[in-house]
Amino acid sequence: MQASDRFNINSQLEHLQAKYVGTGHADLNRFEWAVNIQRDSYASYVGHYPILAYFAIAENESIGREHYNFMQ
Repeated sequence: MQASDRFNINSQLEHLQAKYVGTGHADLNRFEWAVNIQRDSYASYVGHYPILAYFAIAENESIGREHYNFMQ
């Protein structure tokens, strides 16, 4: 791997970290990392209707209530 390749990879990583909050960085502590994972998981649950319906059935709640709970 050449120095220019390494610089390119690092600049791409810095660009992703600036663009997307959940990609993390070197100074990210464990709590912030866990909060990012939880937030991304809930966003995925709300965005994928079959998973939202699965959680609603498993918890015996309406789909709207589950959606509301995940948005909190």
